[in-house]
Amino acid sequence: MVSSSSEKIKILIANRGEIALRIIRACRLMGYSSVLVYSEADRHSLPVQFADEAICIGPASAAESYLKIDRIIAAAELTGAKVIHPGYGFLAENAHFADVCTACNMIFVGPSSRAIRALGDKAMARSTMKTAGVAIIPGSRSSLESVEEAKEEAKKLGYPVLLKAVSGGGGKGMRVVECEDEIHDAFHNASQEAWHAFKDASLYMEKFIENPRHVEIQIMGDKYGRYVHLGDRDCSLQRHHQKLIEETPCASLTSKMRRKMCETAIKAAKAVDYVGAGTVEFLVQGHNFYFMEMNTRLQVEHSVTEMLTGTDIVREQLRVALGEHLSWRQSDIHFDGHAIEVRVNAENTDKNFMPCPGKIGLFLMPGGPGVRVDTHIYTGYVIPPYYDSLLGKIVAKGLNRELALKRCQTALREFVVEGVQTTKDFTAELLSLPEFIDGTYTTNTVDDYLKKKAEAVKNTKNK
Repeated sequence: MVSSSSEKIKILIANRGEIALRIIRACRLMGYSSVLVYSEADRHSLPVQFADEAICIGPASAAESYLKIDRIIAAAELTGAKVIHPGYGFLAENAHFADVCTACNMIFVGPSSRAIRALGDKAMARSTMKTAGVAIIPGSRSSLESVEEAKEEAKKLGYPVLLKAVSGGGGKGMRVVECEDEIHDAFHNASQEAWHAFKDASLYMEKFIENPRHVEIQIMGDKYGRYVHLGDRDCSLQRHHQKLIEETPCASLTSKMRRKMCETAIKAAKAVDYVGAGTVEFLVQGHNFYFMEMNTRLQVEHSVTEMLTGTDIVREQLRVALGEHLSWRQSDIHFDGHAIEVRVNAENTDKNFMPCPGKIGLFLMPGGPGVRVDTHIYTGYVIPPYYDSLLGKIVAKGLNRELALKRCQTALREFVVEGVQTTKDFTAELLSLPEFIDGTYTTNTVDDYLKKKAEAVKNTKNK
């Protein structure tokens, strides 16, 4: 355990953008010093300006900066930082990075490398959860060795099936297969995509669950065996498996089902002796739910959970990583009202959501009761073309879902970003969909809506 004396604690942040700024603020609140590593492209970013110390570790390319483990460790040694927070993305779920931190007598803010490996390999995670008594989606017991093996597995499961990257995430290396004729091309395309994304071409197969909801449970655990959950989040509004809007609690879950899912999430965490913040993700269909995966890091959507529960997940991450007991018991977590989070990206929705880097002109943030904005941008900021296109997250809370939605819609209108194309208007459309208003949306809702829009445009042009 690191000494709790704030003068001796220095946190190195191995990330960028809004999450780096979020961690800097947590450090400041706790009296810790923050050290930020950054690329040349981020030299004028807010995190660089707000951190207590900042060290450039390479050029714009993430491969030559944010993914350079040796340079990150060197920066930590140079500044005397003994704790490294990876944020999310980049090295956050990299077991080797966690091992290197440990070997260098540094603390990795996250679970053990053993837990990361056990849960990062999706096929292994399924096996671990099945052994622990957690319901999983029917599928292959291990990775698939060939197209022929994939065909045999698909016959057992029945079509449609889903090919998924063993080391996957974010929809990369994933293909829905409707019939045997599609297996060959789907297998090779998914393998190739998985290799480019994760340097691991291995695939496994699941029965494709049609029109489900994607609901996840936020958990926290410490080194002393205490676990709590912070409720559920509905992340079903997605485009190509990329989350766009999250809300808590899920509008369709019964109290009994919610309780059972939260208990299952804790069981899943205990199965791998999980330490820190994590998210157990489920697919929900009717009254049934199935373990999908566990993300071994902080999630982009942690903000909506913090808003609802009044907790500080990042602060608790740091405390637990430093060897302290989890400061919450389950009875300390209160779920009052409803909260909705929307993401705004620098993307052109009329051009297949093409990223839109560039210089921001006028920038205005919303406010008012129950509104939170997590962002790293400012007037005059130049969005670099090398990284994720997320500009910020707007979170709104209300005493009930109706009020939370109205506040979120109002805040989104007040979120002004000029100079670049954004997804703001598209997100506002999603909030107004009948399926969202009545809480009946699924993971297919966004793609179905986009197909209808495209068809309407096509029909208009043909007239």
